[in-house]
Amino acid sequence: MRIKAYKRTDGTFGIRNKVLILSTVGCANETAQRISEQIPDAVFIPNTKGCGQIGDSVNIMKRTLTGLVLNSNVYGALIVGLGCETIQPYILYEMISARTNKPVKVLTIQDEGGTVRAIQKGVTVAATMVRKMFLQERVDADLSSIILATNCGGSDATSGLAANPSLGYCSDKLVTAGGTVILGETTELIGTEHILAGRAKNNEVKENIYKIIKGLEIDFSKMGIDTRGANPTPGNIKGGLSTLEEKALGGISKGGGTTINEVVRYGDRPREKGLVIMDTPGYDIESLTGMAAGGAQVCVFTTGRGNPIGNPIMPVLKITGNHETYVNMEDNIDIDASVVLRGTKSLFECGDNIFNALIHVCNGQKTKAEAFGFGEISVYRNVEVWCNKL
Repeated sequence: MRIKAYKRTDGTFGIRNKVLILSTVGCANETAQRISEQIPDAVFIPNTKGCGQIGDSVNIMKRTLTGLVLNSNVYGALIVGLGCETIQPYILYEMISARTNKPVKVLTIQDEGGTVRAIQKGVTVAATMVRKMFLQERVDADLSSIILATNCGGSDATSGLAANPSLGYCSDKLVTAGGTVILGETTELIGTEHILAGRAKNNEVKENIYKIIKGLEIDFSKMGIDTRGANPTPGNIKGGLSTLEEKALGGISKGGGTTINEVVRYGDRPREKGLVIMDTPGYDIESLTGMAAGGAQVCVFTTGRGNPIGNPIMPVLKITGNHETYVNMEDNIDIDASVVLRGTKSLFECGDNIFNALIHVCNGQKTKAEAFGFGEISVYRNVEVWCNKL
């Protein structure tokens, strides 16, 4: 099956065409936002940190911001910094430019002589970039070019029974077509590591699965933290989930049943096709940010109790297995998977519906989160505890 997408100079394909206004530090957020507000077709990505960071968290931030610009949905980017922050704008620019020749410009408020001049220059640069972006047209692309992010949030008992396995069937179809599927949320894989390891492509992948999951538990133990105090969440429990293991068994079904070909760090782009595990946190916004930085052009997000979040550079398609949630939050939910529980459609038929909806989104159809303009971003700053295990 073919889709229509934007071909980039590096040979990848984007399903959206966006110009990013990317802030490197909290001090530059308002300036970057003022620039984006004057360019209706630009997307603003703030950065709550970017300074005062030490150790591996600096590398994680650089890798993630670089990955967001490299995402195939991005035509080009304007990097806006203050000038004296830890995440140096010009160094970030060099890191990006070493990996792509897409249009990327940089300015700092200090070099431009203040906010007003920085905004004036930024608007001129971004407007020129947007005009050139509109000259691009969609071309034929293969499904093998798609990297699909999978995530769940606000899960309840229907998630593991209907929404997640239906998405898993969709994931298997994409993998069969040559595409890539990312399964994340390491905290919510605890208790299923032996199942995932049994599906590993080789011993290296198997060992990495155990490293990120068992290693996480060891780190929690050393810090005197019991993750089960926060997971399942109060909403999960109210929705009928009893244990973290029950939640995990339902959660891993999002990725389908194919071989696990690779385990990657937060924000890293998969080198392998097929099913890949990314070491992301359980917090949804941070997890999606890492997957977008890893090159995912689209996300299918399951939710039992309802969740409105989106992402500024990749569309987020929402699925629920709870019919009451769908009725109550129809503004936010794209597909009602409760048909599986009500017996009006099989899991495979529902999975086909999700797959068909995915194709429509890849071809330009907006998700409900996109229609609202929702696009939250947050980089997980403590990832260094996890990522150094890979």
